Amino acid sequence: MARYTESVCKQCRRDGQKLFLKGQRCYTDKCAVGRRAYAPGQHGQGRRKTSEYGLQMRAKQTTKHYYGVLESQFRKYYGMAEKKKGKTGEEILILLERRLDNVVYRLGWASSRPEARQIVMHGHIAVNGKRVDIPSYLVSVGEVVSIMDKSRKSDRMKAILEDNASRPVPKWLEENREKPEGKVNTLPARDEIDLPVDETLIVEYYSR
Repeated sequence: MARYTESVCKQCRRDGQKLFLKGQRCYTDKCAVGRRAYAPGQHGQGRRKTSEYGLQMRAKQTTKHYYGVLESQFRKYYGMAEKKKGKTGEEILILLERRLDNVVYRLGWASSRPEARQIVMHGHIAVNGKRVDIPSYLVSVGEVVSIMDKSRKSDRMKAILEDNASRPVPKWLEENREKPEGKVNTLPARDEIDLPVDETLIVEYYSR
């Protein structure tokens, strides 16, 4: 399976904002964006005029980096969003929010989306009581996501849950911290998605 293997901090620096890809490190002074707030590479500190196409591509790239998907996956989501009745840009974000690795992250069961993806792939997560190890699995309204019994007893998982206990859970998810498990009550609305990107630029990019 293809995956991004370079430093994820370069993605944040390229996008010019924190995408919180390194978990707790992003909240410390060690964050690369805080230390070097310019694009990576020898020309990173140079002044550049951004064209309309550049703005569209950057919106797409930022969204890809934020959710940790590759170009082929992102294009697939765009195709799915086009077929839905709502606004295509918002539908893309809703689809990405429904990814199982993102739901695990939103519930506070991982410090970052890359960590959430790893937790899912290692078989620590169940949907409606059945183990699911596919990070791109799209949860539906009414489905219940939980941590496998054996996994929740591990020291590592206990530490993760403790570290992220104060992180707010979005309203479209209902969390039971005692079990722990989360239920998808409804699909997320655009104002509940904290992605700092104008999604209409993504639609414009693919509509060229």
